[in-house]
Amino acid sequence: MAESYLKHSLFAALFGTLLTFGAQAAEVTFNAPQASEKFTDKLRSASLSLTTAAREDATAQDLLAAAQSDYARLIGVLYAEGYYGGVITIRVDGKEAASIPPLRAPGDIHRIDITVERRSRFAFGIARVAPVPANADLPEGFATGKRARGDLIGEAARSGVNAWRDAGHAKADISRESITADHARKTLDADISLTPGPRLRFGTFEVAASDPPSRVRASRIRAIAGLPTGKTFSPEALAQSATRLRRTGAFRSVVVTEAETPNPDGTLDISTRVVDAKPRRLGAGAELSSLEGLTLSGFWMHRNLLGGAERLRFDAMIGGLGGNSGGEDVRLSGRFERPATITPDTSLFLLASIEDRNEPDYRERSVEIGGGFRHIFSKQLTAEAGITYRYSEIDDDLGARSLQHLLLPLRATLDRRDNALDAKSGQFIDLTLTPFVGLEEDSGTGTRLFADARTYHSFGAADGVTVAARAQLGSVAGATISDVPADMLFYSGGAGTVRGQAYQSLGVDLSPGVTVGGRAFMAFSGELRTDVTTSIQAVTFADTGFVGQDSFGSGKGEWHSGAGVGARYMTGVGPIRVDLATPLGNDAGRKFELYIGIGQAF
Repeated sequence: MAESYLKHSLFAALFGTLLTFGAQAAEVTFNAPQASEKFTDKLRSASLSLTTAAREDATAQDLLAAAQSDYARLIGVLYAEGYYGGVITIRVDGKEAASIPPLRAPGDIHRIDITVERRSRFAFGIARVAPVPANADLPEGFATGKRARGDLIGEAARSGVNAWRDAGHAKADISRESITADHARKTLDADISLTPGPRLRFGTFEVAASDPPSRVRASRIRAIAGLPTGKTFSPEALAQSATRLRRTGAFRSVVVTEAETPNPDGTLDISTRVVDAKPRRLGAGAELSSLEGLTLSGFWMHRNLLGGAERLRFDAMIGGLGGNSGGEDVRLSGRFERPATITPDTSLFLLASIEDRNEPDYRERSVEIGGGFRHIFSKQLTAEAGITYRYSEIDDDLGARSLQHLLLPLRATLDRRDNALDAKSGQFIDLTLTPFVGLEEDSGTGTRLFADARTYHSFGAADGVTVAARAQLGSVAGATISDVPADMLFYSGGAGTVRGQAYQSLGVDLSPGVTVGGRAFMAFSGELRTDVTTSIQAVTFADTGFVGQDSFGSGKGEWHSGAGVGARYMTGVGPIRVDLATPLGNDAGRKFELYIGIGQAF
């Protein structure tokens, strides 16, 4: 009898537990009297009850836990906005949530009513963070008489500590904080004391052991990081060391840590722990144009070739497959880079390439080999300088010839875009100046200049509309057209210049049946990109281009233009691009070109 009673009691308890944790459907009401719609939205966004009740699998236990956690979450919103006398009421089926024991949740919850009364807003009485260095930049709103927003107190304390750290006091910290609310006067006193600690210098840079151990030599890790040992401590210099290690691509993870205790000589040791990335990487790409045909590309890369984070990359490309752009183009190239050569921000590079270009107006087979240095001035600005030997065999309307040149390319890139594959704001400028010297009688000497400038501006709801503009300018000076490699001259038409016009259809007509590239070039493009959904974007665009015979476009030359519409489908690797364009002029609306690729057109 007792055993039967025990079994039934156990079954009832288990059944009751299952009911408690069964899925619930509860109604949640939210009321904030006399609060603005914007402030109410902030409160609603912080409420866990609202999001939990929206879940189909939410149990009574989940709902009660969410309701009880909402007290602290909603108080945090009130304090952040300067309301310290607010009253929060949360009733679960008519009973205050705070009074319900967490382990005795009701079996069913049907309704949760939340009421938030802000009461009066408080102002700062005392607003002090001290001592701080003269260059400390405390929040403007952290001052006597200003609204006593709680988030400003933490921001002011962090600003004071960071100012001391920027001045070399690596161990600056908060020593005392006094925060008092006076409900009668509706004021909040915030008095925070800081202890700067001693001014320190960078000590040794230690490479911590990892499992598995890094394949990059410790000496090279130190050289790449470039920590200024012996110099005054600087958070910026510390962050820069970590950035240098990450941008090599050799590491999957980089953690830089300050020692807990300074050394007796006033130095602070720094250690880093790195985790290697996979040493090898493969990649591939494809682009399709109705005229130019299919272009396939791929690369193979080794991230740590010699144990010093050296990078070796081979690229292969074949284009013009199934197209009508002169024939198939083939290119094979390799580039070796060694970071931290001369300075931590300077890389040595060596390069070589073999190429066979079959274009509408010429065929060129070329070999290049050379090297140089690349320097990173900042996150946005890079530059490189090199020297390259180039041999070219050209067959065009001027006849067959071979050229040999020594190139001295100089390049600078300023990239302020928010996203390289799908920019919504910022600017991009790429400037290349290439003096060249002919190494035989038929090879000319001169200079080639090319500039590519882009700008982006977004507006509207959630910046859903983006205006993008691009300008390209080029000039070859000091050498005649026949003395320059064909692909150093300029053509217009196709995906990279004027969409809707046939690929490289605009050159310089020297005489009937004789068309070559020009020594002057201009192209301008504009796009209006509009978000239709979070993953689909509609685009309208217009392009125009000019190619001239003389270096500065003052002589013989022509313009052509194109326009069209397109769509973008957003993916994790960038937007998939589809553009349909027509030439402007007599063929407008009668001829069309289709372009498909990955990434925005520019």
